[in-house]
Amino acid sequence: MTLDTVACIEDLRRLAHRRVPADVMGYYESGSYSERTLHANLRDLANINIRQRVLAGAANRNLRQTILGEKSRLPFALAPVGMSGLAYRDGEIRAARAAAKAGIPYTLSTLSICSIEDVAAAVTQPFWFQLYFMKDRGFVADLIARARAAKCSALVLTVDLQVLGQRHRDIHSGLSVPPRLRLRTIANTLSKPGWIANVLMGKRKSFGNVQGRIAGTEGLASYRDWIASQFDQALSWDDVAWVRKQWPGKLIIKGILDVEDARLAVQTGASAIVVSNHGGRQLDGAVSSISMLPRIVDAVGSDIEIMFDGGIRSGQDVFRALALGAKSCLIGRAYLYGLCAAGEAGVSKAIDIIAKELDVTMALAGVRTIDAITPNTLET
Repeated sequence: MTLDTVACIEDLRRLAHRRVPADVMGYYESGSYSERTLHANLRDLANINIRQRVLAGAANRNLRQTILGEKSRLPFALAPVGMSGLAYRDGEIRAARAAAKAGIPYTLSTLSICSIEDVAAAVTQPFWFQLYFMKDRGFVADLIARARAAKCSALVLTVDLQVLGQRHRDIHSGLSVPPRLRLRTIANTLSKPGWIANVLMGKRKSFGNVQGRIAGTEGLASYRDWIASQFDQALSWDDVAWVRKQWPGKLIIKGILDVEDARLAVQTGASAIVVSNHGGRQLDGAVSSISMLPRIVDAVGSDIEIMFDGGIRSGQDVFRALALGAKSCLIGRAYLYGLCAAGEAGVSKAIDIIAKELDVTMALAGVRTIDAITPNTLET
């Protein structure tokens, strides 16, 4: 199979596994504990039936959407994915370029390989920056200042990582966040010499947003230990208020999976919330993102812009989330498979696949515009 013969995101996933070491792919694909919530994200989306309509005059479809007041060619953005620079050399830059070509937003992770400045220097379209809370508020303030200097158009504050969910696959492989190299991981990696050569050609080999910023850190191991010490279990809504003072621009709160939390997020003055369970990587046993979306939309949909994240692997999944009230979606693993498989071209392929699937789904459901995708377009 080549990129030209790829037909769906699952095809990209297969190509990714051929090219990238199994332990690295395991890190990207893992969920916490039994991975019940990870699988629920996929299953619950797939179980939503779309209403087929005929002779509805659905020609000249328009997939454009306004996200945070900005025009987007498609109703989705690329989600933050930590360490995506290990998928392909300079992976964050390549993903950002693919997003820019597609006319959609890209989100850079705090735990990226390429730094904020690296990405800003490589693209002309403003991107979003995803921020993790850390105990070192000086470092967090510096990150926010750097995002402002890079003219990031939105800050995506992830609020569901106050403690790291245990991911069994990562413990077995040693590729936890941060990674710990073991003999098994090294042997596994050596089986993919093409991947090794590719990644070694990248601009950076460590966490670009941390490198050179923390006294006493020299290499990957010291960065690893510092990051591991920074997760803050004492976080509260007061910390969101602190971030709001540091960041005057558009603020997205990611990781909302409860109606009461959604109401509290509205009170912060945030621009949007993302209904998300962190891809099933945090609280195993939590409900799927899609199962909570309608309840959160009913509670606060008239008060704040709502985005959806969790399990999207197709244009039909995007359609389902929009029909249940999301204004836009975040795509994570789906584009990461493309990045693993073929770099920037692979990300573009993933975006194109989902866009075409959404377009065909709209035609067969008898709708022409994104705003026309409502609960009435689903079978109940």
